[in-house]
Amino acid sequence: MDQLSAMRVFVRVVETGNFTRAATTLDIPKTTVTNMVQALEAHLQTTLLNRTTRRVMVTTDGALYYERATQILADVAELDGSLSNSQTQPSGRVRLEMAGAFADLLIIPHLCEFNERYPLIKLDIGVGDRLVDYIAENVDCALRGGTPTDQSLIVRKVGEIGMHAYASPLYLERMGKPEHPNDLNDGHRCVGYLQAPSGRIMQMKFCRGDEEIEIDPNYIVSVNDARSYLDAAIAGAGLAQVPRFMAQKPVQEGKLVPILTDWTCESFPLYIVYPQTRHLSNKVRVVVDWLAKRVQTLKVEENRQLMREAS
Repeated sequence: MDQLSAMRVFVRVVETGNFTRAATTLDIPKTTVTNMVQALEAHLQTTLLNRTTRRVMVTTDGALYYERATQILADVAELDGSLSNSQTQPSGRVRLEMAGAFADLLIIPHLCEFNERYPLIKLDIGVGDRLVDYIAENVDCALRGGTPTDQSLIVRKVGEIGMHAYASPLYLERMGKPEHPNDLNDGHRCVGYLQAPSGRIMQMKFCRGDEEIEIDPNYIVSVNDARSYLDAAIAGAGLAQVPRFMAQKPVQEGKLVPILTDWTCESFPLYIVYPQTRHLSNKVRVVVDWLAKRVQTLKVEENRQLMREAS
């Protein structure tokens, strides 16, 4: 028995919750997963997992073994990486998650640049604002907007998104232009942004000097995806607070108009997150560093957008 391989398989079964998902994420047959766990249990002369038809439950011995095994595997990976990083290029698959707006405007247009620098890395990019089970879905890292609340994640702040309020010319023609944030609750309507996992509509926050105003949007439609949020504003469904880098092209094309220009909007923090149990291998580290550098370009785009809006 290859004990290290068996340990990796056992850890994956615990993290994914069953043998089938473990086999899928490891890209090996389910029978191989079952046989390796059984061999490990025979070697240790104890039961690590209790199996039922519906679920796999970790025994007391299994929980202790899992805790030590994850640390041992992380140490082995770090040791291997420290010896090989200077001699070989990072390689392998890296699974990312990010919102569609980040993928469309920030990452995908620059994938050729990444591929030229790291030709042996394959990026699997999951796109959406949904909740992610990082362990069960074998996600290595994610680019997220807003402060993470999941205590099981390691977080690295990589920047902030400048926000502003916009409306479509169609909306302004029908409803008029608001002169004050309080007007948004008096005859105007907004596009609602539905936050996960709370299911609440995100507040709109405005600042001018020492004055701060929070608005609970009056909406007829809400969405839970940034691209749909932008599209709804362009269609005239309501006013919206949009990241400046997303609004850049619609403003240039005359599809959106900045409103309440003497007010500023609260910036939106950006984080790269990854599970505490996931060792940050060399391939993941270079992806994380590349994502962080890409985020830094948002400040440049934001400054350009500010200059266009001012003119």
